[in-house]
Amino acid sequence: MFGFIDCHCHISAGDFDKDIDEVIENSQKAGLLALIAVAEHVGEFDKIIALSQRSPGFIFPCLGVHPVQDVSPEQQRGVVLQDLDAALPIIEKYKDHLVAIGEVGLDFTPRYISSETDKESQRQVLIRQAQIAKELDLPLNVHSRSAGRPTIHLLKEQGVEKALLHAFDGKPSVAMEGVKAGYFFSIPPSIIRSEQKQKLVKQLPLENICLETDSPALGPEKQVRNEPKNISISAEYISKIKGVSLEKVIEVTTQNALRLFPKLQSAIRR
Repeated sequence: MFGFIDCHCHISAGDFDKDIDEVIENSQKAGLLALIAVAEHVGEFDKIIALSQRSPGFIFPCLGVHPVQDVSPEQQRGVVLQDLDAALPIIEKYKDHLVAIGEVGLDFTPRYISSETDKESQRQVLIRQAQIAKELDLPLNVHSRSAGRPTIHLLKEQGVEKALLHAFDGKPSVAMEGVKAGYFFSIPPSIIRSEQKQKLVKQLPLENICLETDSPALGPEKQVRNEPKNISISAEYISKIKGVSLEKVIEVTTQNALRLFPKLQSAIRR
């Protein structure tokens, strides 16, 4: 068993509607063993489940409610508990198919947050989803933009033991608090143009690193659609920073993903 696992991608995004079959085929040719398809809002849930049923043993569903929600294509706001209420029955319906709850988290980017009340709403939604993950014995797939420390603190307060912090944008010293708690950090192809991600990888132990693409975002080139096949770019750059072979990076990050998402194991060892 030798290949990559994309621990966080948005394969249900509209950007892939026209050529989804080709995107999946190209990712398999590029050596991917599995894609974890994350949700941002309830409107995507059925689409993600349908994609996972079309590519069983390759696309794995992960349902959750993101800390930022769209009001319209131009307008976004912080999540509120009502957004989660709509999602809960569908999470319950598909709970046996899920490999994780996500994408969940906190996003304290100023344009989405106008008050402490907004932050508290996000916290309440994350706490509830952390409880659901514990009830279902599933890991959390976590977003923490401009909120690295508060997110890690909240996860620890809630007794979360299994979490992936995707595309972490905080300081390496804050990430190390997550490492102490046993959390994993996934690195996207945008590492090649992000000094912050490069510093992060330098500090993180390889045993706490996973790979992701966050497709269609966070690709090697800004504003160009990212695809899961670009996962190798993350691995190659990590191997360069860590001074270890590419094979070692692939082997360790894949084992890390299988530890964090045990439901992948039976499918991948087929």
